[in-house]
Amino acid sequence: MNSNDKTLIILSPGFPKDEADTTCLPFLQTFVRSLGHADPTLKIIVLAFQYPFVSKEYVWENVTVIAFNGRNRGKLHRLLLWARVWRRIKKLLQQNNVIGFFNLWLGECALMGKHAAKKSGLPSFTWILGQDAKANNNYIIRIKPNPRSLIAMSDFLADSFEINFKIRPQHVIPLGIDKRLFPPMLAERPIDILGAGSLIPLKQYEVFIQMIVKLAVKRRGIKAVIVGEGNERERLQKMIDENSAGSNIELAGEKNHATVLSMMQQSKIFLHPSNYEGFSGVCSEALYAGVKVVSYTRAMKKDFKNWFVVETEMQMLKQLEDLLDYPNPEYERVLVNDSEETGRAVLALYTS
Repeated sequence: MNSNDKTLIILSPGFPKDEADTTCLPFLQTFVRSLGHADPTLKIIVLAFQYPFVSKEYVWENVTVIAFNGRNRGKLHRLLLWARVWRRIKKLLQQNNVIGFFNLWLGECALMGKHAAKKSGLPSFTWILGQDAKANNNYIIRIKPNPRSLIAMSDFLADSFEINFKIRPQHVIPLGIDKRLFPPMLAERPIDILGAGSLIPLKQYEVFIQMIVKLAVKRRGIKAVIVGEGNERERLQKMIDENSAGSNIELAGEKNHATVLSMMQQSKIFLHPSNYEGFSGVCSEALYAGVKVVSYTRAMKKDFKNWFVVETEMQMLKQLEDLLDYPNPEYERVLVNDSEETGRAVLALYTS
């Protein structure tokens, strides 16, 4: 690649520290690969504001990554970080044929991306991914986003953002999954119910545990696994112990992405009790792994086969019972959205 190659600058809070760091924003890793597949001639430069916790430039799968080691420090540290990022952006503009900026989350990266676009005259788009659509996003006042520059990851996020800020994102581009990452389907599925995600209050894994405890009354041998780490782990383990559910529920800890996909293909049901999701890439991955998905959240305004959306805990329990009791269930791949479609849709914004 040379300075004449078309270059897209991606601004993100974080990025994998190396190619083995598969647990860091797996959706972003899939997305960046999708851009390369959509246009192999495209040069991609990622500016990682906060993570990894080191200041350096390195290469990740032919992508140039510049890490600023922000470490989520506030106030003066944040302003100094932005100054460093801006100096690097100016240098990149001088050295590369930049076609625009792509910002992840409507926060500090979007603020810097808009500033860079204004100074350079290049397009800048921001992907609204989840909690940045909530009413408590204080960056909206500072950014004053134009609807044309906003991409919602789902219909749900587009609706939420419009309700909260009276601005309707002009684009909806869902997250896609990379079909090539999935191992062959397995005949045996020893895990009855699987969960995967950060162990934080938003994900509501106490509901997951309550469901298994209730199901175990009639199904003593039920096996459930939760993959992930977070500050709720101790509380959740205590809840498991207090309900004598250790033989039914395992907190498996953090696993690399390939292991999670493999575990999905060993599972019958994927239970996702989160009370708020931008799109939930794990649900899309579970569907393609052949799993039946049960969740509270509905990302898009259309239904997907084998994805069962419920509104109450009673409905959730009944749905789980029905799926577990269904005779001779079939496990088939369901594709919600292909990652290459996502990559092509994003790149099209810079040529339209």
